Amino acid sequence: MKNNIGNNTKLILLHPYIQKQGSSNRLYLLAFISFFTLAFLLTLIYTRDSIATTVTAAATSVATATTNTPPLSKAVMKALLHYASTSNTTEGMSYTDMKPISDVLRQCSSPCNFLVFGLTPETLLWKALNHHGRTVFIDENRYYAAYMEEKHPEIEAYDVQYTTKMSEMKELIATVREQVRNECRPVQNLLFSDCKLGLNDLPNQLYEIDWDVILVDGPRGYWPDAPGRMAAIFTASVLARSKKGNGGAKTHVFVHDFNREVDRVTSDEFLCKENLVKSSKDMLGHFVVERMDENSFQFCKSHTTSLSS
Repeated sequence: MKNNIGNNTKLILLHPYIQKQGSSNRLYLLAFISFFTLAFLLTLIYTRDSIATTVTAAATSVATATTNTPPLSKAVMKALLHYASTSNTTEGMSYTDMKPISDVLRQCSSPCNFLVFGLTPETLLWKALNHHGRTVFIDENRYYAAYMEEKHPEIEAYDVQYTTKMSEMKELIATVREQVRNECRPVQNLLFSDCKLGLNDLPNQLYEIDWDVILVDGPRGYWPDAPGRMAAIFTASVLARSKKGNGGAKTHVFVHDFNREVDRVTSDEFLCKENLVKSSKDMLGHFVVERMDENSFQFCKSHTTSLSS
């Protein structure tokens, strides 16, 4: 028995060096993995910061370039006005009427926010003259607004429903006078107003913009049942007085066809004679309207408009 056991038994010896070598290899492997993990994290952090810095720098560069880009030269603007006035139909503006608007757009210290009531033969001209600014058009005809946007993708146009009639001018103005401390205040967000002359169905964003220049050249107003421009003029006057001040305290408001009685009477009532800079020899009224305190309840310093005529 002892011999069998002694013959079949094999003695295996594990030298301590072998165990130490295995532990050492695992340490090296762990150190190797840790090194590359750290290197990967550092690379990721550096790349992320570099991308963020690059994006921020690019955005800043674009904003700076837009702000610092000079307006169109006088020669270019003069040429645009010349060709627009000579190619216009009888419904278009004359050179005398277009030039004051062009001059104001050029004098904007920063890109202008330009609101235009009416899609007219001068639509592309206004977009071009307001170089780098935002020009928004409001029209009564939804199909024509959609057509213009499709034909000229650079045009931003919206349609609005007018519920007024020219024959109702005196009654509408009288209603505003009665509600001047409530729904028809000079300073308010018209989006939440039920004033009969206030346009409250424009895109919400348009009520938050500080408009530098507003042109009223629509809607139609050539017969008693036409919507007339009373609502557009009233809305322009409220938008000008309700500015938050980011774009300056004053708004230039131009009224085309100022020689027509309804347009002139409504302008005198809400844009006010004391704000009239001048009226051209043709058909343009130019008003400069200042921002007002929200507790103001009077459009003009004195009411001189007579509704009896």
